[in-house]
This record gives sequence, C-alpha cells and structure tokens, in this order.
Amino acid sequence: MNFEWTEGHRAFRQKAKDLLAEHLPADWAAQTRYDQGSIYAANFSRKFCPILAREGMLLPHWPREFGGSGMDPFYHWILGEEMAAVGEPRSYQYMYCNWVGPAIMAYGTEAQKQAHLPRMTTGNVIWCQGFSEPSAGSDLAALSTRAERTANGYVINGSKIWTSGASVADFCFLLARTGDKRNSGISVFLLPMDTKGIDVRVIKTFMGATAFHEVFLTDVEVPESARLGEENRGWQIVRHVMYNERIGAPRYMLTLNALDHAVALLKAKNRFGDDMTRMRAGRARGALNAARTLCHQVIGERVKGRPPGPLTNVARYAVVMADRHVAEFIGDYLHEELVTNDDPLIAAAYRRTGSTGFAAGAAEIQLNLISRDLLQLPREG
Repeated sequence: MNFEWTEGHRAFRQKAKDLLAEHLPADWAAQTRYDQGSIYAANFSRKFCPILAREGMLLPHWPREFGGSGMDPFYHWILGEEMAAVGEPRSYQYMYCNWVGPAIMAYGTEAQKQAHLPRMTTGNVIWCQGFSEPSAGSDLAALSTRAERTANGYVINGSKIWTSGASVADFCFLLARTGDKRNSGISVFLLPMDTKGIDVRVIKTFMGATAFHEVFLTDVEVPESARLGEENRGWQIVRHVMYNERIGAPRYMLTLNALDHAVALLKAKNRFGDDMTRMRAGRARGALNAARTLCHQVIGERVKGRPPGPLTNVARYAVVMADRHVAEFIGDYLHEELVTNDDPLIAAAYRRTGSTGFAAGAAEIQLNLISRDLLQLPREG
C-alpha cells in the first residue's frame, strides 16, 4: 500500500494538533500522569469531546447519516494517534468512537440507533465493556453471566472483571448467556450503568485510577429492547467488535514519545554514549516503527473494505512487543526515575505494559490466532 499521507490527512492531523495546543490544560501531565482513566481525564473528556464534535473531528470516519464526517478510516486513526500521543484526552470516550457506535449501526434497531448514536455525536457519554469474567477472560465463550427471560424482558445475574472505566461509565456493552451452547448461546445488552442491581468496585492497581473494576449484577432487570441483535447471536457482534478493538487505539504513540524522552534524559546525563545503550534504543524504536507500519496496513485494508484477516493479530502482537521493548529499556537504563516516580511520561510508559499484553485480547491468544490463520499450523494431537 501507499503510506504517503494525502493533503487532507496532513491538514486533519495539523488541526488535531492545533486543538490540543489550544485546549489541553497546562497541568494535564501533572494532573493525569498520562492515565486516561483518571477522574480528571474522564471529566475533561466531557468538555473536550464536545469541542471535537463541533469541529467535525470526533467521528470523522462515521457515515454522515449517523452524524459522522464520512471520511476514510485513516482520518480516525490520525485522530487517535494525536490523542494517544498526549495521553488520550478523550478518556474512555474513544470506545464508542472505535467500536460501540459502529456495532450499534450494524446491529441495532432504529430505536437503539436513535437512543444512543446522537448522544455519542455530542461527545458527552462514556461506555465500558462488560466482557471478561473471573473464569472467562480471553475465552469469552466460557462466560457464565446469565440473562434469563421474563415476561418483561430479562433478569441478569453474574459478574464481570477487569472492566475499564466502569465507575465513570454511563452505559455498558454487556455480554450475557441466554442459551446453553458456547458461541451460539450469547447475547449483547446495552445496559445503563445506573440500573438497579449493578455494583461496581474498583480494583486498585498501579495501572490507573479507573483502569480495572469488578462489576456485580444481581437481579438486574432490563427490557427486551436493551438487547442488541438477535438472542443467542451475540458472537457475531463480538467478532465485529474485536476487529475494531484490537487495532482501535494507537498505543504506540505515547510509548514513542516516552522513548524519545528517555533518550533525551540519558543524553543529558551523558549516559547515551556506549554502543549497547544506543543499540537497545534503536531496537525499541525499530519495534515501534514496525508496529505503526503494521497498524497502518490494517487501516489500509479497512479503507479498501476488505474483511478482517490475521494481519490484525500480527499488528496487535507487534504493539505488545514494542511496548515491552521500551519498558525494558526504561527499566534497565532509567530505573532511578521509576523509583522516584517524578517523571509522569517515563512512569506511564513503564506502567502501561502491565495491561498491554492482555487488553483487547491476550498476547498469547494473538499468537494462537496467527499460528492458525496466518501460518496455518496444525493443532496438537
């Protein structure tokens, strides 16, 4: 593919940079420490995303009929790169931009589209993803949260874990079991987070203020109109979501900034002169460039309207490995900065590797999919 940006792409990127320069608070790094899930970032997103919306920048790739700008997917990726580079001021609102909105467009009723899509276009709603469970992480087909039929709809009981942004979210894109078979017994629900019977508990980790949660659902009553798509046909929607989620956020941009910053710190300390240090920095930079190129190739396939393939898994795994190369470089050469925790960018680049390997599908699962779908290796036995 041709990796040259068009004039339109370059102008769009510059406009994104200009908006960030104008509206991002001077104390952004100090307040958020590059944690997109901080309460500060979540609250700021409700002010900043409406600005993007008014400028026609929030949903550039959405069809015009749904409130977007009708641009090609590269515009959305460019926006994501610029947002990720500064620590994602859209906070968790990027989720509906990437995959919640498109899933509702593809599978929602007219009533669901009218209820949810216009609010997304204003930039003032946060969604979370109710997928993983204590016994169903990467193997989502093993989930046990159940939605039982009632005269008025469904009653949902169960629990979710690792749910990012649950304590600040307005809605949850929830998977629940409505049948007995694995893949063919799952349904999707669009669940308001203020529904009676939902209990959200923060899981305290070094990853961020609202990075992970437990969500308990006890006799949660929802109408049939809350179900997205057909009953027991949710797995098709899950596959649609995963395609957009695995390559949905350009995580490498913040990591790239952190690597450049780390090299500058080492140069200032006169500790970047030996061959090994430069080699390690070069390897990390090469990994980031490779991840970025692979992601651009995935987006290029979307532009051409081609169905998802194993390249998505390759790109996702490349992002994981690039993050790890940078984190290992920082840990080996700037460990004193990690101990003092005074540098927000260095700390963030190291901290985020705690989730890179399992967010949006565990790294090991990506390798399994690559071996099966790309290399076509035989299964054991």
